[in-house]
Amino acid sequence: MGIKQLAQVIKDHAPDAIKIGEIKNHFGRKVAIDASMSIYSFLVAVRGNDGQQLMNETGETTSHLMGMFYRTLRIVDNGIKPVYVFDGAPPKLKSGELAKRFARKAEATEAAEEAKETGTAEEVEKFSRRTVRATREHNDECKRLLTLMGVPYIVAPTEAEAQCAVLARASKVYAAASEDMDTLCFDSPILLRHLTFSEQKKEPIQEFHLDRVLAGLVMDRKQFIDLCILLGCDYVDPIPKIGPSTAVNLIREHGSLEKVVEFIQNDPKHKYTLPDDWPYKEARELFFDPEVRSADHPDCDFKWNAPDVEGLVKFLVIEKGFSEDRVRNAAQRLNKNLKTAQQARLEGFFKPVQRTKEEVASLKRKNEEKRVESKKKQRVDAKAKKEAKAKPRGTA
Repeated sequence: MGIKQLAQVIKDHAPDAIKIGEIKNHFGRKVAIDASMSIYSFLVAVRGNDGQQLMNETGETTSHLMGMFYRTLRIVDNGIKPVYVFDGAPPKLKSGELAKRFARKAEATEAAEEAKETGTAEEVEKFSRRTVRATREHNDECKRLLTLMGVPYIVAPTEAEAQCAVLARASKVYAAASEDMDTLCFDSPILLRHLTFSEQKKEPIQEFHLDRVLAGLVMDRKQFIDLCILLGCDYVDPIPKIGPSTAVNLIREHGSLEKVVEFIQNDPKHKYTLPDDWPYKEARELFFDPEVRSADHPDCDFKWNAPDVEGLVKFLVIEKGFSEDRVRNAAQRLNKNLKTAQQARLEGFFKPVQRTKEEVASLKRKNEEKRVESKKKQRVDAKAKKEAKAKPRGTA
């Protein structure tokens, strides 16, 4: 699930933190990709003309392999070296969210079966997409495929996003790539979204810079994580009636979740009600201190190898029914792009200079001034609109 509406909050309060660009802009970079999220998105998005998941002649699902193979090929074609990071065992605190997802999928499965009997093709497709679940077999097949492609991967102790963030902080990779916004909570300096989307979707790559997010929100990292917990994360239930604007205002006004909880409990109007079991401190700790492998762990020593062409043909063509010509042509492109010495980016020769406290304070001040000015303009525009509506028709 990630963090609810965090992308919109950042767009509203820290627009300078988001860069929009094309995939080719990341030529020459290494990127850690959240594999588990990618596989799920492939199972949802990679479909046949009938809207159903792709399958081979024996009825085995191949959408995940089709997505992993051709989207990775596109990434490599654009001069990017990917390393995939798979989820390990989920933290205990996440079991509640996982149970809810399972229940939702069970309901969707039942609705999909009913739609097949009485509904339209659109309803069948809608409900069947909601039943998608990436299994251990899907993950294992993708790992086998990546090995044959010569692309490295690692299995995280727990959350893939947390391990991606470790690699990005240590400059082992340029950025973490995931659709889950909670990657920023794990302290990834840069998050890329839409990297594994298909070319046909024409979705630009979104690049979020954490330091600019914090400056725009005028928050430190602890307050940012508290905000994300209030917005809604995988570890705890959200507080009813608290939307994005309210969450931002509560953290800004009270400074921490401890103070927000105290305010809610002592509010004579009883405007908000805390869930019975709301372990926000444990959730915060999972973001601050997740179980990960350090960047100098042997598993994080990545190597990109030449693809095993015959192995790919055996797996994808003979076992899974892919087109042999397409697989061989793709393997040739993969071999060329992974083996060719890539042009070094200028940024690789320079260490980024850490901003001084004065520069950070100045940036925060400027962002706050922009935010105040934007709110003032919104009020003026709203007033003008209201006055225009109140005027009788035909008056100047």
